[in-house]
Amino acid sequence: MTDWDPKADLRHYLQTVREALLWKLDGLSEYDVRRPLTPTGTNLLGLVKHLAGVEAGYFGDIFGRPFAEPMPWMEDGAEPNEDLWATPEESREDIIGLYRRVWAHADATLDALPLDHFGEVPWWPEDRRRVTLHRILVHVIAETNRHAGHADIVREFIDGSAGLRQGVDNLPRVGEEWWAEHHARVEQAAREAGRKPVR
Repeated sequence: MTDWDPKADLRHYLQTVREALLWKLDGLSEYDVRRPLTPTGTNLLGLVKHLAGVEAGYFGDIFGRPFAEPMPWMEDGAEPNEDLWATPEESREDIIGLYRRVWAHADATLDALPLDHFGEVPWWPEDRRRVTLHRILVHVIAETNRHAGHADIVREFIDGSAGLRQGVDNLPRVGEEWWAEHHARVEQAAREAGRKPVR
């Protein structure tokens, strides 16, 4: 039997999803990593930029350990959603590098503080602002997974690539013909259900 280490478990899940998110950018052109594929502009590189800001704030300022680099897109007065897309001047390497530096900063906070250490989230409602590192770690894992799910769909729209993470696609071992037939079955089921009266 091994010792139970909840912080190590949570860190493992956070690191796994961080790496999965970056994997979604592999092999794509500069256009495709920035390409908005939803009406609200969701794009792969923007998700990485956003999550760099999320981790810098939650594992930095909240616990009195501010991240040293400026992030003007996260400051008061920034354009709405400025953190969710990359300008032509912001290279893929710059944003990925920033995200990795934020990981290191966040990981240093996790190394330095126990899970029951308290901080305060000023942008949360007053009755929920006082938080533990444990709660913030769970919150950031949930948010990162949510955005990794967005990245899954955006990447599939770009070139059909799908999968959970590098080396583990978590998909049935079937060919393209099966997927086409499956898609047709799902579409047919949706059409049939759509013709039924709403109860």
